[in-house]
Amino acid sequence: MRVIAGEFRSRILKSVTGWNVRPTPDRMRETMFSILSPVIAGAVFVDAYAGSGSVGIEAVSRGASRGIFIERAPDALAVLRANIASLGIQTRVSVTRGTAVGALPGFKADIVFLDPPYTDPEEYALSMAVVKAPLVIAQHATREILADSYGKLQRYRMVKQGDNTLSFYRVE
Repeated sequence: MRVIAGEFRSRILKSVTGWNVRPTPDRMRETMFSILSPVIAGAVFVDAYAGSGSVGIEAVSRGASRGIFIERAPDALAVLRANIASLGIQTRVSVTRGTAVGALPGFKADIVFLDPPYTDPEEYALSMAVVKAPLVIAQHATREILADSYGKLQRYRMVKQGDNTLSFYRVE
C-alpha cells in the first residue's frame, strides 16, 4: 500500500495483516480524493475505523490541515502509529484508541470517512447519528444498502467500484 498523491506521494505504508482487515483500494482512494479535491485543503479530516491509516494519511498528504484517526484494534494501532512516525507527521495528526461511535462525538471536523467492518452494518447508522461534520463519506459493500439520510445528513452521491461503494453525505 502506498500514498497516491501529494506531499508523501509514492511513500510505502505498512498494512495490518489478517482476515478482518479490508484496506481501501488505491483506485477507490484516488476516486474519493479526486471528488474531494476542491475541499480537502485546510480541512480537518477524521479517519474513523482507521486501520493502517491510509485514507487519513492520504488526506494529510493532499493538504488537510489535521488528520484524526480513530481505531480500537491494538495491532492496527501499532501499524497506524508506525506509518505516522515513518512520515514524521505526529504534530499534524492525533490518534484515539476506541470505538468510532464513542469517539466521534468528541471531534468537530470538516470531513469524516467511515469504513466500519462490513460484518457490522449497524455501525453506519450508529456513527452517522453522532458525527459532527458537514461532509461524511461511507465506504461499504456494494450489496449493503445504506439509508438515503441519517438525521440532517443526506446522500448526494454514490460511487461504485466492484464490491466497494462510496456514499457521500452532506448536511442539507
